[in-house]
Amino acid sequence: MSTARTDSEQVELANTALYEAVERGDTAAMGRLWLDDPDAEVSCVHPGWPVLRGRGEVLRSYALIMASTDYIQFFLTDVEVAVAGDTALVTCTENILSGGPAEEEGELGPLVGQLVVATNAFRRVGEEWKVWSHHGSPVLAGRDEEADENGANGENGENGPHGGAGGIPEA
Repeated sequence: MSTARTDSEQVELANTALYEAVERGDTAAMGRLWLDDPDAEVSCVHPGWPVLRGRGEVLRSYALIMASTDYIQFFLTDVEVAVAGDTALVTCTENILSGGPAEEEGELGPLVGQLVVATNAFRRVGEEWKVWSHHGSPVLAGRDEEADENGANGENGENGPHGGAGGIPEA
């Protein structure tokens, strides 16, 4: 069995390692996974957060998330990898299962599910692929099955809560 892997396979492994580090709460691994190059500033957008710039700020954000999360697990779907030279993009859906606040100390709170679409950019450094940027956006549940069954406009003539497709005003 060969251990040689294509660039796409190596990038996908690096992408998986990112999520596994968060699941384990492993800040040391997180530090090893992110690009450390003064000529290429890293960035991160967690769902609902402003843009974080700079390695220190990004790693602090992950440390904060990991310290305040009792349980988190990612099931990645729709994973697509594109490699161009020493740069790669991974798009995926993060199916997140996390533990909510516990009612009593020492117990795990109720499990909460969330969908996030993510884009992770990587750069090759030597033989390794390092995370250059992460952007996660929540998947909003705005359409119901009834609207889908009645066509794009639904029964009330609107697609979303503000009219138009998904709340986007029509031209």
